[in-house]
Amino acid sequence: MVNGKLHVDLAGLKLGNPTILASGILGISAEYMVNIVHGGAGAIVTKSVGKEPRRGYENPTVVQTDLGLINALGLPNPGIDEFVFEIVEAKRRLSVPVIVSVYGFSAKEYVEVAKKASEAGADAVELNVSCPHVRGTGLEIGQDRSSMREVVRRVKAGVGIPVFVKLSPNVTDIAQRACVAAEAGADGVTAINTVKAMAIDTETGMPILGSKTGGLSGPALKPIALRCVYEIYGRVGIPIIGCGGVTDWRDAVEFFMAGASAIQIGTAISTEGTDVFKGITCGIESYLERKGIGCVKDVVGLSHRF
Repeated sequence: MVNGKLHVDLAGLKLGNPTILASGILGISAEYMVNIVHGGAGAIVTKSVGKEPRRGYENPTVVQTDLGLINALGLPNPGIDEFVFEIVEAKRRLSVPVIVSVYGFSAKEYVEVAKKASEAGADAVELNVSCPHVRGTGLEIGQDRSSMREVVRRVKAGVGIPVFVKLSPNVTDIAQRACVAAEAGADGVTAINTVKAMAIDTETGMPILGSKTGGLSGPALKPIALRCVYEIYGRVGIPIIGCGGVTDWRDAVEFFMAGASAIQIGTAISTEGTDVFKGITCGIESYLERKGIGCVKDVVGLSHRF
């Protein structure tokens, strides 16, 4: 169910409703993307794709916890040259914006991948800056302001479509990183990516994940993500996409009130199915009607008035 109350404009991208598929969840093929849109998503973010094919980490790569998932997939993807087919096919079959998540180990790689995604028809790119800027190191590009600034600036100069930056929460001041992204030319930011976490087998004493540590997503992440969105709002003049633990319409409304213009949904699909998008959208619409609020935009940043 979509009407004018739910329409959202994200840096020129027109969304029928404010729900978006988060990167890393079923966005690896056009067929999966079609299923997600049938479930009610207003836009799609693909799985992160890089310059070269990547197998990712050895199993186990996912651990279920009481309040979400810890995953360490290692960015498995077929490489942008192969993934171009999925972008073209998705654009042919879908009427919602397709945002391609890209990563690289240098600014040059980010630019190369973003350009090929744009040429294939991507409506926007989302920069995954939570990967190492030098192979084999643990330092995320998003943790280094100068590296992130260079990546955003060069990608923005190299493509003619909106550029969003998915911010890592594994920093001391995420609002400052959002400012760096905005100053470098980003059209919007996504807050947040996963939080570093791990799980240990008490019988063997071994870390469960093959890579020992991974990223926590799901309901446990929501209070952290909400705080990050709240801190970023007002510091930047570009749209914020809230991401982290959105399971129902109340979660979505909280993110809007904190300052998000739209929300991404990922882990909830594993428990609620793809129809979670329709459920959340209908809940948002009912909330707006009950409160006599004209549209989603009127809720954005509401909590900052107090």
